[in-house]
Amino acid sequence: MLRTRQIAASPARSASATWAVIADLIADTVAASPVLSRTEAEAALSAAGAVGRVLIAAGHLDGSPITLVAGAVHCEITTVSGTAALAHEENLNTVPGASGAEGFTIYLPSPDPLQDQVEAAAARHPRLSAAAAPAPTAAAARSEPLLDQAALRRAAGRAGGR
Repeated sequence: MLRTRQIAASPARSASATWAVIADLIADTVAASPVLSRTEAEAALSAAGAVGRVLIAAGHLDGSPITLVAGAVHCEITTVSGTAALAHEENLNTVPGASGAEGFTIYLPSPDPLQDQVEAAAARHPRLSAAAAPAPTAAAARSEPLLDQAALRRAAGRAGGR
């Protein structure tokens, strides 16, 4: 399912702080899967950190997203810069739909002036890609529910026993 997140960048926060917010959003989303590891997502994002901060500082993420594909999740993450960043209301909630994911890929935008740097960063971790992200599919959107119904039943059972 296609989801989007817009993260406030400069002057609301520095490129490094913006990258940290993006990294946390992706790592939290990936960690929703019981077979994937937050640590692996953090390692991938660490490998892309230098080029990620450059993409943010140069304004490339304002129009070209970082895309997370993890199971049913297809999330395009962009930044908002300039005066719009000061008033922008962010949705930093974990992207729903990754609980059934068995793998993930983080697609980095590869603008012409930074193409070699992005490709080098992507080569440092198998979960990164400098290729164009695949289009979301209708089948992926229907592949799993947004809510983990078993988790809701467990939570309701605990609440009912109080």
